[in-house]
Amino acid sequence: MPNPIFNMMNRNTRPNMQTIFRQFMGQMRGKNPDKEINDLISRGEISQAQLNQIQAQARQMQSLFDGMKKMFGF
Repeated sequence: MPNPIFNMMNRNTRPNMQTIFRQFMGQMRGKNPDKEINDLISRGEISQAQLNQIQAQARQMQSLFDGMKKMFGF
């Protein structure tokens, strides 16, 4: 089953992120995320370079969210 987040990134479009996130969470329910990522790489659906880029973007987003959490006292 194609991953809606990767599909969105490949199309360079911006559909409703809430809808995409709900679809993604539904697909991932009960699955091991590390295994799923390894499976994507082994099937050639994403490359190690793409994974590295996504992980770098996630780290950047995490620092933004950490800043917001501090700002709102979380």
